Amino acid sequence: MKIQGSTALVTGANRGIGAALVRALQQAGARTIYAAARTPDAAGGDGVVPLRLDVTRQDTIDAAAAQARDVTLVINNAGILLPSAALGPDAERAFLDQAEVNVLGPVRVTRAFAPLLAANGGGAVVNIHSALSWITMGATAAYSASKAAAWAFTNGMRQELRAQGTQVLGVHFGYVDTDMTHGVSAPKSSPEDIAAQILAAVERGDAELLADDVSRQLRRSFGSETPAYLA
Repeated sequence: MKIQGSTALVTGANRGIGAALVRALQQAGARTIYAAARTPDAAGGDGVVPLRLDVTRQDTIDAAAAQARDVTLVINNAGILLPSAALGPDAERAFLDQAEVNVLGPVRVTRAFAPLLAANGGGAVVNIHSALSWITMGATAAYSASKAAAWAFTNGMRQELRAQGTQVLGVHFGYVDTDMTHGVSAPKSSPEDIAAQILAAVERGDAELLADDVSRQLRRSFGSETPAYLA
């Protein structure tokens, strides 16, 4: 699909990759951009429409779908990271809290907007994953589990939405320079670069985007005798 002239919904749009996606959509000529968040930025204009949407609350999702009926591109970007060891005392709580946002959030939003995408010609859904969908490092066990589950749901969505002509793109990357990675000293991609790659992948009709060397190396390791997740 073409970004120019499209109508996009971006969840978690107030900061980080979400805010970069809003800017990239503006630059690419999207007609309308619904910038969705639990507490949306009051600033609109230039095609940006602030929209209240909490991915853990079905009532706000339904209200957003009722308002944004012209959407042709849904970008499920909202996510949280809560450090937790695999066997830590807080592992269950950390996983459940992250699953509510990182797994069930995209499921709920996509389910609500899928009929609108069909009515508007098919369009596309983008789900933001992570290189940590494929590997666990330190205290990322619960987060990695949530992102692995989100990846599996994305693959299911792709199969189910194919019949209505909706593209489903899963996006993987390592560290990005956002609030979530504050204090991490490893190399990071810029949110602007990730956003630009996502929009390009949508226009190509891709099903998967490996947006940096970390995600590409991890993916390649699956075919080795010692894949990265066993290291």
